Amino acid sequence: MATLADIGLSAAINIITAFIFLIAFAILRLQPFNDRVYFPKWYLKGLRSSPATSGAFVTKFINLDYRSYIKFLNWMPDALKMPEPELIDHAGLDSAVYLRIYLLGLKIFIPILLLTWAILVPVNWTNDTLDKLEGEAFYSQIDKLSISNIPQGSHRFWAHVIMAYAITFWTCFALKKEYETVANMRLHFLQSEKRRPDQFTVLVKNVPPDADESVSEAVEHFFLVNHPDNYLTHQVVLNANKLAKLVEEKKSKQNWLDYYQNKFERNQAKRPIMKTGFLGLWGEKVDAIQHHISEIERLSNEIAEEKEDVVNNPKAIMPAAFVSFKTRWGAAVCAQTQQARNPTLWLTEWAPEPRDVYWKNLAIPYVSLTIRKLLMAVAFFFLTFFFIIPITFVQSLANIEGIEKAAPFLKPLIEVKTIKSFIQGFLPGIALKIFLILLPTILMIMSKFEGFLSISLLERRSASRYYLFNFVNVFLGSVIAGTVLEQLNTFLDQSVNKIPETIGVAIPMKATFFITYIMVDGWSGTAGEILRLKPLIIYHLKNFFLVKTEKDREEAMDPGSIGFNTGEPQIQLYFLIGLIYAVVTPLLTPFILVFFALAYVVYRHQIINVYNQEYESSAAFWPDVHGRVVSALVISQLLLMGLLSTKEAASSTPFLLALPILTIGFHMYCKGRFEPAFVRYPLQEAMMKDTLERAREPNLNLKGYLQNAYVPPIFKEADSDSDSDSDDETNDQKWQKDNVLVPTKRQSRKNTPVPSKRSAGSSPNLPEIREKDKP
Repeated sequence: MATLADIGLSAAINIITAFIFLIAFAILRLQPFNDRVYFPKWYLKGLRSSPATSGAFVTKFINLDYRSYIKFLNWMPDALKMPEPELIDHAGLDSAVYLRIYLLGLKIFIPILLLTWAILVPVNWTNDTLDKLEGEAFYSQIDKLSISNIPQGSHRFWAHVIMAYAITFWTCFALKKEYETVANMRLHFLQSEKRRPDQFTVLVKNVPPDADESVSEAVEHFFLVNHPDNYLTHQVVLNANKLAKLVEEKKSKQNWLDYYQNKFERNQAKRPIMKTGFLGLWGEKVDAIQHHISEIERLSNEIAEEKEDVVNNPKAIMPAAFVSFKTRWGAAVCAQTQQARNPTLWLTEWAPEPRDVYWKNLAIPYVSLTIRKLLMAVAFFFLTFFFIIPITFVQSLANIEGIEKAAPFLKPLIEVKTIKSFIQGFLPGIALKIFLILLPTILMIMSKFEGFLSISLLERRSASRYYLFNFVNVFLGSVIAGTVLEQLNTFLDQSVNKIPETIGVAIPMKATFFITYIMVDGWSGTAGEILRLKPLIIYHLKNFFLVKTEKDREEAMDPGSIGFNTGEPQIQLYFLIGLIYAVVTPLLTPFILVFFALAYVVYRHQIINVYNQEYESSAAFWPDVHGRVVSALVISQLLLMGLLSTKEAASSTPFLLALPILTIGFHMYCKGRFEPAFVRYPLQEAMMKDTLERAREPNLNLKGYLQNAYVPPIFKEADSDSDSDSDDETNDQKWQKDNVLVPTKRQSRKNTPVPSKRSAGSSPNLPEIREKDKP
């Protein structure tokens, strides 16, 4: 059981570690040769030039201006200076709203800290329950500040019940205000942002096969018939996964060629030699430069052949397409309505923006998606279940008695005061952090296998599972495993009817473990994020071995992104722990607040200067954030009821029953009131934006803007030939004509509607019908 001294040692280690990280960053960011590592976003925007291009040789690498070192901590206030509207213009709405999650944590937990420390800490401290249990249960001075120190059946539990109501009402109030603010920010952003292809485009899936028409012809025919006034153009989805692999392989070969050429330029007396076997460990020895030149030539030929095959092979065309419309209003109508009698055909949804599309999954057949999701659900269950083994191991590290029994020869070493404090106060948190390093990658692979079609949806799905995993394993697993390990002797020696009472006392004691975890992951981890040690090392390695031009140097930069799939579940875990222990052990709340404050400053700096967000979803993730905070609140209420039930607080416990009901009702209200703004686009807003655009740009060539917006980027990387200007002119001229006739190769008109006076149909006999309509 971690004592106050153990927590103090852990706090000292993490504070010193975080301080070292921050000082190292403050110094390294001032050096010219690190400028592209710590300010890549400004380089990508073309607003910053390298300070290493002029001046004396030494000043190209080392900053010799002593005045800059005096103000080396100015990055903190500078990170807070940029106003939110300017931040949205600079980094996008996703980034700005992501930062508001940290602000939400501060808004919720600062009043909670003041209330619980003013009321609950004195109520808990002025008891001697744990002193009377000495010898029956392990405890520390920290636990005297928790609910465990309240005697069984005490009227003091009413203070905790009232505080639970106060925390619930305040949290719901803060959530509602934030939901309303973010929803308004999203609508304003959609109304004021510049033109984007996804505003006019829908993704159509499950296009039914037709023996007489290709997928492209079927799509054009269907939308010209059913959306005659709004349809503009379309791009069918191609299975270019093999082409993508060839392009990536060529890139890799090109990087190795650059490496060997640079190596040869530095030492021209000796040609670089390599082995052709696996990882260059065995095989025939060849000239490395000539080998990679021949490999690149071979891959270039294969890429050209594969590109031609993808374009001309009907089997490479998937039953899906990106369909663009003349107006946002037309796209909104199509994306939010059912297109055919059969609800499983011609499925439409808003298209992700081109940067957000996960192109590899577009080639997955629609019918296999359900099977894939079922397989991943089963795999996730077993992953969550079996991960309890390392979690139990982590908890055993905090149990000194268990270690001494398993390894008696370590007892003299473990009993050293400093080592004992290190094991109990620091080691469990860092061990858990290490075990969780690979988890985000595994969950992202699972999400990709499920077949989600956009990077934002992949990250949101992965984040959802990460949060569930954290709740089951990191929270419940740690509490249950730790309780059993720490109170094992008590369980064996006491009667069965006293076991629930012992658990009721022991669960709040796990607050010490979560305090150490918050310090390791939240304090040191956040400070380590700003140092960017890994990107720093990789950049300098690439810069030394591969970079030959300014373009190469720009490609060597790794700005990264927020990483919603890892960052948001981490934040939500702190919301969960904070809300659960706010009433149970108020001592934990200040550690949560330090995390939110430090993370807000650090990530604001990173968003302004470093991260280059891969996509813009217009804060579509906020309903997930809101829902998880609400679920954390409900979980805290249920656990408090369970805890009080072991405390013989029969008179006060029933009053908590209303809290989950009220909280769920609040969530349903917010879901109905605000969530539609995140899943649908109001037709009124679309019409307003279309009207303003027509007034400002009456001669806009929208088809030219959208024609190639959703061409897979792999074709551009493969140096594919784009349509010639003459072809574009021909297409534009064709579009200017009145599209009264929709050509079709169908031999039957069973499924083709009869044309009306308002819209022309698609029929071989259309000219005859039009003749009859003439007076």
